[in-house]
Amino acid sequence: MPITKCPQKSQPLWKEWDQKAQKNGPRHQVYAVNGDRYMGEWKDNMRHGKGTQIWKKKGAIYEGDWKFGKRDGYGTLSLPDQETGKYRRVYSGWWAGDKKSGYGIQFFGPEEYYEGEWCRSQRSGWGRMYYSNGDIYEGQWLNDKPHGEGMLRLNGKLDAESIVCPSSENGNRYEGYWQRGMKNGPGRFFHLDHGQLFEGFWVDSVAKCGTMIDFGRDEAPEPTQFPIPQVRILDPDGVLEEALAMFKKTEEEGGD
Repeated sequence: MPITKCPQKSQPLWKEWDQKAQKNGPRHQVYAVNGDRYMGEWKDNMRHGKGTQIWKKKGAIYEGDWKFGKRDGYGTLSLPDQETGKYRRVYSGWWAGDKKSGYGIQFFGPEEYYEGEWCRSQRSGWGRMYYSNGDIYEGQWLNDKPHGEGMLRLNGKLDAESIVCPSSENGNRYEGYWQRGMKNGPGRFFHLDHGQLFEGFWVDSVAKCGTMIDFGRDEAPEPTQFPIPQVRILDPDGVLEEALAMFKKTEEEGGD
């Protein structure tokens, strides 16, 4: 009995061309209409795997991991320097969903950078910030600002409008609590240049109540002319607690 074979159906040409046009696996440079270009791995027509993206408008370059069209994994973002024209690294670290997420280092300038945790492209979690004037903040962050427990080691003096302002080196430091980038709550300020220690309670970077004592006065480079006299109070801690309670009560009544 003769065997008959059914002829295979021919596939429309447009389907064949569409399959060939699908981007999968490694590719050479692929240009977008606006001049952006990408070179790297693809999956289902999306950047996926290792790859390099260059944005024409800003000249930014991202080199690293991609996942379904978004920066995801470890990668480095660089921008051209406006003065020299050379590329400088802006961020190196982890990404998730096209945003900085996890541990990473952000460079704000030649001598100013942050290393620590990120969430949705904002400094959140633990991190250390090196300011251009030499000041260093180390501690907790939330929504791109110091928030929680942290220490600010000063190379200068505190400024009313910002965390720090340039000044001569003194080594003073604040250890305590922060909210929204300002000192809020209990904390200690070490005036090492004068040999004094202030311990108290802050509201929006203003000390509201506390105690000042001599601390390392003999080793201080610029000690005060006279030591702080001893306060002869039977219960100084109780007095401070009472003052703090009165202040909190006043704040609560003012907020009502």
